[in-house]
Amino acid sequence: MGQEIVFPVLKTERLILRKITETDASSIYTYLSDPEVMKYYGLEPFQSVQDALAEISWYESIFKEQTGIRWGISLKDSDRIIGSCGFLNTVSSHYRTDIGFEVSKEYWGQGIGSEAIMAIIHYAFEHMNIQRIQALIEPPNIASQKMVEKAGFLREGLLRKYEYACGKFDDLYMYGLLKEDYKL
Repeated sequence: MGQEIVFPVLKTERLILRKITETDASSIYTYLSDPEVMKYYGLEPFQSVQDALAEISWYESIFKEQTGIRWGISLKDSDRIIGSCGFLNTVSSHYRTDIGFEVSKEYWGQGIGSEAIMAIIHYAFEHMNIQRIQALIEPPNIASQKMVEKAGFLREGLLRKYEYACGKFDDLYMYGLLKEDYKL
């Protein structure tokens, strides 16, 4: 019987990044049902709390399978989840993972996303045996491009019609951040 892996809790100046549980479903539904938040998410806006519970179940499965990890973002003075960030498609044999993130619209423009992704980037390079973190971002999603560029990612190219989501093919920019280029 394998030893259960403890979910890491990360703290920043303003945030606590923690495991998302079923009790967070209504908070997650609130922002993942917002068409503006979901515009570049690759899924249709959530229609019910059941959709949020399915998302939470997926977060649990990627952690258990060690193919990813997703943290809930909360402000230090509140336990309410206002966004999430983490890694998916982790390929340990290639020391590589993809980063993903979203924040509730009411917190846009406050640096919450940047603060959260800097914490998880540091965690990945220090504790996950990762050499490369990738970000796949739709060309119109300027805010996310600026956020990853601020974190040190370099745009490496355009992947044409790379993803089929919400009834259409999407081009995606490939961004990469290498451990040796990251200033810990």
